[in-house]
Amino acid sequence: MSSVGWNPKKLREGPNVAGQLTKYAKKSFHTDVLRDNMDQSGVLLWVKAEPFIVGALQVPPPSKFSVHYLRKISTYVRTRATEGAYPRLYWSTWRHIACGKLQLAKDLAWLYFEIFDSLAAKTPEERLEWSELLSNCMSEDEVEKQRNQLSVDTLQFLLFLYIQQLNKVSLRTSLIGEEWPSPRNRSQSPDLAEKSSCHNKNWNDYSHQAFVYDHLSDLLELLLDPEQLTASFHSTHSSLVSREAVVALSFLIEGTVSGARKIYPLHELALWQPLHAESGFSRLSKTFSFYKLEAWLRTCLTGNPFGTSACLKSGKKLAWAHQVEGTTKRAKIACNTHVAPRMHRMVVMSQVYKQTLAKSSDTLVGAHVKIHRCNESFIYLLSPLRSVTIEKCRNSTFVLGPVQTALHLHSCDNIKVIAACHRLSISSTAGCVFHILTPTRPLILSGNQTVTLAPFHTHYPMLEDHMARTGLATVPNYWDNPMIVCRESSDTSVFRLLPPCEFYVFIIPFEMEGDTTEIPGGLPYAYQKALRQREQKIQIWQKTVKEARLTKDQRKQFQVLVENKFYEWLINTGHRQQLDSLVPPAAGSKQAAG
Repeated sequence: MSSVGWNPKKLREGPNVAGQLTKYAKKSFHTDVLRDNMDQSGVLLWVKAEPFIVGALQVPPPSKFSVHYLRKISTYVRTRATEGAYPRLYWSTWRHIACGKLQLAKDLAWLYFEIFDSLAAKTPEERLEWSELLSNCMSEDEVEKQRNQLSVDTLQFLLFLYIQQLNKVSLRTSLIGEEWPSPRNRSQSPDLAEKSSCHNKNWNDYSHQAFVYDHLSDLLELLLDPEQLTASFHSTHSSLVSREAVVALSFLIEGTVSGARKIYPLHELALWQPLHAESGFSRLSKTFSFYKLEAWLRTCLTGNPFGTSACLKSGKKLAWAHQVEGTTKRAKIACNTHVAPRMHRMVVMSQVYKQTLAKSSDTLVGAHVKIHRCNESFIYLLSPLRSVTIEKCRNSTFVLGPVQTALHLHSCDNIKVIAACHRLSISSTAGCVFHILTPTRPLILSGNQTVTLAPFHTHYPMLEDHMARTGLATVPNYWDNPMIVCRESSDTSVFRLLPPCEFYVFIIPFEMEGDTTEIPGGLPYAYQKALRQREQKIQIWQKTVKEARLTKDQRKQFQVLVENKFYEWLINTGHRQQLDSLVPPAAGSKQAAG
């Protein structure tokens, strides 16, 4: 097999395309300036971040997702084109393949199908319509009937299944120390000054790039028509790749061209007439030469200019945190929203320590957010978000605007998360509480201890508007019906539902413009009942105090006693820090809404 050789420098050090795009915006609105650091063809390609950040489930994939079985599926679906398998794969057909041939549980088969469907370009209205259809279903059979109407792009779905290998645990690399198959292999050291690094493969653009580069032949062979393969499912020197296959590969790869500031999907660049000789496209057969296409892709692949590395290296540094007692200068907050187009926006914050951070602005809208190594802090991100990853954080509270795709937590201790999200997944956490509104079952992955699930219990004025913009409805809501997805066990004792007697509503202490005045969807009956009973006790207490007919001095003495007890309670529960870290109301309002 002939191919362009490995080039470590090229793989690691892509040109600063994002910086060039920024310079372009500053230099001229009418003239494209992307001519520096280009290869000879004038094309730069990179691996997209979102399929890995949102699409790769943070758990080792089923063994039947190996390339051997995926090749068999690729051939099988083409022979069942008239049965809802190709070019669109319907849920009923995938269920038959996954459950009947791969021996997956139906819930797991649906999980992968639904995750991929959540990546599809759909309007908020379409997503709300789907939620309404499900909420009107009165039985599991009716739900299944609605699911049977769903279909996904077959070839892209095969690629999606293949990239699940990103989180496959390798025994070889485990033995040499690059990774270890322990779900809770993390440092318990309180030293927050440790240099921030990206071990999470889902957020590591170098891992994305290396994965695609290393497995490019497999990815292309997976997209070939059966007649272009040998009996062992491999390509030959004369194998041809269809246009449809290259369109599918645009799910993972995009790029730009010299003299243009626009980002193009892979297939548009590959089909660009000046590049036909390099990409291997034949205008007669309307196909690509397998080996020319592969060689061209390897030559042009470079670093993602909108990935995590570029964001940390050259992204705009932000200073959002309130300057209060105990804060430090080690907090790092960066974003690329000043240069990145929609769907590529990213915000990374690390080592926020003993601070209250609050933001609601265009900087966050539609962004992938990573929060890393934050400790003893209160973080409010009150905007519609694309995805959120919270990693290696401790003793903190996170209040999030609606998360359109995935909210994932990994290696966190004693944190509280309050959010409406499309999907919640958690791994390697201990003692964490999740107040969640979600239309999908929360995923409990490997290594968790003492997970507490509770109903969503807060609101802010723009919340319902933000939910509409992300396509999130209040029903169905599966916050209390998690799915345990881990190989070591299916022990349901890993989680509990918050007892109503421990339930309190959460008040967001910032003023904003907007119409939402109550918790969207209300509270489950048991929790609403617990609140009413608590309110009744307060009323009885107030009545008792009023009827005691205390003198003025007695009332003053009684007030001091109550305030002292309240102060003790604030200290014992840790709520004092939350109050002390808030600036005066006027300044706090500006910080939240700015």
